[in-house]
Amino acid sequence: METINTDIVIVGAGPTGLSLACQFIRYGVDFVIIEKNEGVTPFSKALGVHARTLEIYEQLGLAERATTQGAITGKVRMLEGGVVLGEVDLSNIGEGLSSYPYMLVLEQSENERLLYEYLQSHGKEVLWHTELESFSQTETGVTALIKNATGASQVIEAKYLVGCDGPKSMVRHALGLSFEGSTFERLFYVADVQIDWKYSHDALHVCLARNAVVAFFPMKGENRYRIVGAFPEGFDKDEGEILYEEIEGRIKEEAEIALEISRVNWFSTYKVHTRHVNKFSEGRCFLAGDSAHIHTPAGGQGMNTGIQDAYNLAWKIALVLKGDADEQILETYNEERLPNAERLAGTTDSMFNLAAGSDWLLNLIRTTVFPPMAKFILSFDVVKARFFPLISQIGITYRDGFLSDHGGDGEFDVKAGDRMPYFLVDGKSIYDKLREPKFHLLTFSDGRSDYQATRDEVESEYAHLIDYHVVPLYPHVAEVFGASKPFNALLRPDNYIGFISQETSLDGLRAYLNEVIGHS
Repeated sequence: METINTDIVIVGAGPTGLSLACQFIRYGVDFVIIEKNEGVTPFSKALGVHARTLEIYEQLGLAERATTQGAITGKVRMLEGGVVLGEVDLSNIGEGLSSYPYMLVLEQSENERLLYEYLQSHGKEVLWHTELESFSQTETGVTALIKNATGASQVIEAKYLVGCDGPKSMVRHALGLSFEGSTFERLFYVADVQIDWKYSHDALHVCLARNAVVAFFPMKGENRYRIVGAFPEGFDKDEGEILYEEIEGRIKEEAEIALEISRVNWFSTYKVHTRHVNKFSEGRCFLAGDSAHIHTPAGGQGMNTGIQDAYNLAWKIALVLKGDADEQILETYNEERLPNAERLAGTTDSMFNLAAGSDWLLNLIRTTVFPPMAKFILSFDVVKARFFPLISQIGITYRDGFLSDHGGDGEFDVKAGDRMPYFLVDGKSIYDKLREPKFHLLTFSDGRSDYQATRDEVESEYAHLIDYHVVPLYPHVAEVFGASKPFNALLRPDNYIGFISQETSLDGLRAYLNEVIGHS
C-alpha cells in the first residue's frame, strides 16, 4: 500500500479547507488535501463575504478578483404587502473601519473557485473523490487511511490532521467530541432564480409578513436573486419531500407582490441548527469551519467564520513546524476560536429570531417599528461603529487570550488582542504593509529618529520571522490608538496585536517571543 508523507492532512475542500491550504502555501508548509466530492461545489450556497474575509483574501492577492466578480450589498428595501416601508443604504456602512466597508455578495461556488485556482497556481492539487476511512494519532504524528475514486487505499503519515469536513464531520465523530445545540423547528427554503418584477436590481428586498420574512438577495447576472424564506410552523413535510412548486407558491403568498420566476438555477430546503463542539482540537487533530460550529444564516457568518478558523490555525501550526514556537501555542486555537463560536451562536440566534420568530412582540417590531426607523438608527456613527464590526467580523477580539500581552497597553484605546485598526498612511491602507506571512513590528514615530538601528537588529536576528516598519504618528493615527508619544506594536501573522507599548526598544519584542510564543 502506497504511503504519502506530509506535514498536514486536510480533510475537506470546501471554503474552510481550501482557505487553510492556501494559508499553508503562504507559509511554505506541505500538506495533502482530500475531498469526497468530485470538484468545487456547483451550487451557490453561502453568499455573503465580509470585510475580515476580504482582508484575508487581500494577503492572497484575491480581494480584487473577488470584488470584481461579486456585487456590493447596497440598499436594503423593506416591504409589506408590496408597499415600501423603509430603505437603508449599506454600501459604505463601514467607512473608515476597513478597506472593504460593505458586505460582498459572492456565492460559495465562486469563493471556492478563487481559492482552488490559487492552490493550483502554486503547484498543488486536491485529491478529489477521496474519502477518509480512518485515522489514528500518537504523540508524534497522525496516520490516515484514505480511499480514492478507484477504490484503492493509501496511507498518509503526517504531523497534524485538520477536519474541515462539514456538519456531519467524520473527524469530529472519530475524536468523540460533542456537538451540542438546538434546531429551529420551522423548515426553510432557498432558491436561486431569475425574477421578472417592477423592483430594481440594486437592493436587497425584504418582504415582511406577520409570521415570516422573505428575502430577495440580488446576485451577479440579469434579474438574478437568491430567495430565502420559511414554511409555517406545523408544516409536516420532510426536507426531501418538497417540490419546487410548493416553494414558489410560498414565496408568492408571503411576499404579496407581483412577480414571475422565469428560471430556477437551484433550490434547497433545510432545518436551521445552532451547534458547536466542546473543543476545537484533540491531540494532533483539529476541527475548523462547519465541522466545529454551525449557526443560523442570519448575518451571513458561516463561511466567513470557517475561513477565519483556518487563518487563525495556519500560522500557529507553521511556526511550530518550523521550530519558531513552542507546541503549546496550538492550544490557543481552541482558546480563541471556541469563545467566538459561542458568541456567534448567540448573536445569530438573536438576529434570526427577529427576522423569523413568531412571537407577537417580534412580529410587531419586525413589521411596524423597525422598517421606518432603520434608516434613522443606522445614520448614527456610534451605531455604525457597533453594527459593522459585529457583522463584518472585524470586531472579533482575543483580549483575554494567552497570546495577548497587556503589560504595556494601559494607556492605549486599542489593546493587545484587538485586530489591527484600519487607517490610511499617506493615502494608502496600513494593511498594504502587512501582507507578508510574518509577525509585523511597527514603530509609530514622531519623526525624531529613523530607528535604523532597530531595523538593523530586527533584520539581523529575526528576518525570517518578523518584518519591521516605521509608521508616522500622524494626528489621525494617534487618535485611533489614543496615543501621543511614539510606541511599538507587534502584530501576529494574522494581524491581531500581540503587544503594544510606549517602550520602543526591542526588549519587549524579545520577551514576547521567548515567554509567550516560545521562540528561543
